[in-house]
Amino acid sequence: MNAPEQPGQTVPVNGIDLYYEVHGAGEPLVLLHGLTGCSGDWAYAGRDQLVGDYQLIIPDARGHGRSTNPQKTLTHRQCALDFLALLDHLGIQKCKAIGMSFGGNTLLHMATLQPDRFEALVLVSATLYFPEQARQIMRQAPVENAPPEEWRAMRERHKLGDEQIVTLWEQQRGLKDSYDDVNFTPPYVSRIKARTLIVYGDRDPLYPVEMAVEMYRAIPRSQLWVIPNGGHGPIFLDAADPFVRTSRQFLKAG
Repeated sequence: MNAPEQPGQTVPVNGIDLYYEVHGAGEPLVLLHGLTGCSGDWAYAGRDQLVGDYQLIIPDARGHGRSTNPQKTLTHRQCALDFLALLDHLGIQKCKAIGMSFGGNTLLHMATLQPDRFEALVLVSATLYFPEQARQIMRQAPVENAPPEEWRAMRERHKLGDEQIVTLWEQQRGLKDSYDDVNFTPPYVSRIKARTLIVYGDRDPLYPVEMAVEMYRAIPRSQLWVIPNGGHGPIFLDAADPFVRTSRQFLKAG
């Protein structure tokens, strides 16, 4: 039987109010969502199947969901500092973590800044750097003419008003010009001590599968799982069951 859910909470860190949820009890497992996503996205990627094994710590990144961002700046490194501050607040000295896309890139920062803090990582559709094909997609972020269905989906996730949503789209587009925030060299990520599972779709439109191999070769103690016909973030809905099954087996392996 799953433990009852605890309500979401907010903690002040680094000039923002950071929203997070705690589900279940046991060993801590941090779940980090993708860009323009929120903590609730994990409900579609097997969250409830993991509750019986772990205490899930699921935050909203700054400016996402219910987390504020008065500075209106967004970098993966700053989010990493926010989430490390959350772990400090919760008294969590060591944990395991799963990050999807933006969340995976943020985990790369966290695990290189504090290598001893993490026992195991699952990096889904993360990258060492942005290739041109990803920058081209970033340029197409729907700032001015988002269709109604995009607005509906975003309003379901982000609860602080339409200005918050426009800012997120502008930040998504702005990543096309970012070259220093996600720019990991192989020697730098070799600092990662955690066992690491790299999860990629072989049809990812942002990051070609060759980049997964590059990451696999650069991170010590890593394993690579390439999902056939998988796109970007191939872990949701029908793909959740195999993702949870594989991730659980990896996380529990000594």
